[in-house]
Amino acid sequence: MIDPGADPNVRVFGSPHRYYQGPDALNRLPALCAGIGSKPLLVVDAGVLALLEGRLEKLFAGRAHGIASFQGEVTINAIDALAKKAGTERCDLIVGMGGGKALDAGKGCAIRARLRFVSVPTVASNDSPTATALAIYDDRHRIVAVESLDRNPEAVVVDTRLIAAAPPRFLLAGMGDAIAKKFEGEASQRHGGRNAHHSHALRTAGYIADGCYRTIREFGIAAMAAAGVSVPNEALEAVVEANILMAGLGFENMGLGIAHGLARGLVRVPGISDAPHGFHIAYGTLVLLAAEGRPDAFIQDLLDFYGAVGLPRSLAELGMTGIDPDVLRGIATSSVIAPEGAYLLMPVGADALVAAMEDIERFQFDRSQ
Repeated sequence: MIDPGADPNVRVFGSPHRYYQGPDALNRLPALCAGIGSKPLLVVDAGVLALLEGRLEKLFAGRAHGIASFQGEVTINAIDALAKKAGTERCDLIVGMGGGKALDAGKGCAIRARLRFVSVPTVASNDSPTATALAIYDDRHRIVAVESLDRNPEAVVVDTRLIAAAPPRFLLAGMGDAIAKKFEGEASQRHGGRNAHHSHALRTAGYIADGCYRTIREFGIAAMAAAGVSVPNEALEAVVEANILMAGLGFENMGLGIAHGLARGLVRVPGISDAPHGFHIAYGTLVLLAAEGRPDAFIQDLLDFYGAVGLPRSLAELGMTGIDPDVLRGIATSSVIAPEGAYLLMPVGADALVAAMEDIERFQFDRSQ
């Protein structure tokens, strides 16, 4: 349980109770739910439900359950409506299924209904499935709150056959999000930051975040070759584990920093605001490394990897037309004044962020990749 008044000298590590990953792992969901509650409410992304409704009905045949289709923004009203449905149907467990929005909606529902939560991601685009946190927005996709479950999900069920069938862009975005966790976590702890449990990190978290980065660098190219073909190979399994489990445990137990802070400024810029979250974070990681004064060769090595897998290496590749100094200043200013929860540390000011962005934009690379 997250305790804001906890002694920061007592270090805390949070994680899901169980994690399941592999082809057809979804088949285990009914029995898993039965061990936690008697009637789950499945909060399912509307697009995912259109593909899986028949399969879910067969899996839960003869078992009490409810299904709620979710689409649109994760707003307070939407979450309240789901919680009301859970109460009306007397459900005692919430299952979130789909991408980040459906999972966050399910988490919000679980908080309000005071029920336990099971996470079933159908894409590997981010690390929220293992985490306690969720973001709540208004109807114009402006963040209005960050809330947290009082405990991590009871289980995370990752069916890699479903994930392998998803468009490759989702896996790529997840890699961009996950790569940051090593560098942000190390920087957070170096500057005295706290994790999501309001403590300093245990060494275990650092080892996991480092392993996440190493896994993506080793298997990322081969995983992208397998993405979108419905048949997961070992490389895709490795990257899915890194994107969802390792990255989730890394950020929650170490902390976030410049890459996620910068994303708050990037989403305000027309032309790049609609890029996937993981693309914003991938670019933000480059800016973090520049702000830290990393050697050019180190940054160039990561740029080369980005080019090989398809991650954005510049604001232009994010979708910006023309680099306006005033826009850079606006991105930086928005980033430093909009923290994302108590565990996001921004150790530099707007001037340093602008300088770091300018440094990254000056790098030359083969744009044909």
